[in-house]
Amino acid sequence: MINIKMVAEKAGVSASTVSRVLGSKQAYVAKETREKVLEAVQELQYTPNMHAKGLRGGRTNSIALLIPDIENEMFPPIIKGIETYARKNGYNLMLSCTNEDIDIEKNFINKMSQGAVDGFVICSMTQNSDHVRQLQRDGIPVVLVARYYGDKINAVVIDNFHAGYDATNYLINSGNKRIAIVVGRTDLSLYRERYEGYKAALKNANIIYDDQLVIHETSGANGLYKAIMNVLKSADRPDAIFATNDHKAIISMQAVSDVGLRIPEDISVLGFDNIKISKLLNPPLSTVSQPLYDMGSLAAKKLINIINGNGPVEPVVDVFDTEIIVRKTTK
Repeated sequence: MINIKMVAEKAGVSASTVSRVLGSKQAYVAKETREKVLEAVQELQYTPNMHAKGLRGGRTNSIALLIPDIENEMFPPIIKGIETYARKNGYNLMLSCTNEDIDIEKNFINKMSQGAVDGFVICSMTQNSDHVRQLQRDGIPVVLVARYYGDKINAVVIDNFHAGYDATNYLINSGNKRIAIVVGRTDLSLYRERYEGYKAALKNANIIYDDQLVIHETSGANGLYKAIMNVLKSADRPDAIFATNDHKAIISMQAVSDVGLRIPEDISVLGFDNIKISKLLNPPLSTVSQPLYDMGSLAAKKLINIINGNGPVEPVVDVFDTEIIVRKTTK
């Protein structure tokens, strides 16, 4: 007996994509993918089980959201933006925190793509997330937020290279010459691009790049704190620190204070993200602001448009501007 898995193998897609094609004409599936599935159905003379089809129904009016870390304060505004727009448009949100574990991510996507949701918003993509790329190939609606690797997938991001360049240039124009950078995981595109922007700004200002001023993320906050302390205690210490997120900036501020230096008189500190606590610190943190709520809201809008068949023919990457918020940690 021909079953749905056999049709999927014949068409070169997932079983969930076959279900979407056969389950509802309204479901968004790329035209080319839909045609492959229908050709396989015809060639194999597959007859859907109408009872099971009826139980499955059409739309779920639910969307899935994957984030890498619920404790990272940049994600709550994104979640709020997605949920607010989704709720106003009759959709529920199903959230998974992957903890940067690719197996958790794969398992959740596999379960949800079997008809539990109508599409995915993904903030946790890495360079190795081929299962996310497979969603796009299978014609399942998906929108990326914050992390993007140049794939042909709808996305909502900022220009991390130019944001890193502008942040470093701001510190240079404020009179700083030895600018340290606290870098996140460079296997993640957003941190790598901010780092490249930092290097480009130094080069443009004829400031010699010094690898001793590059503080790489280590395992845990204590390791990062020690690495920052080592740089601050060096004979030729920096006069400014550019931290590639606000959490790293807060650890930097603690290290600066503990080594007996003043902010910003002795050393400036600039963060990134503009999380809620940044303006409540003492002194309040200067930072690069991302429009996180608006990014989440647009991602939900894009996804629902795709689900409803109103999405773009080719994937579109929307790029938001950033803004440097000057407070009291920079001169």
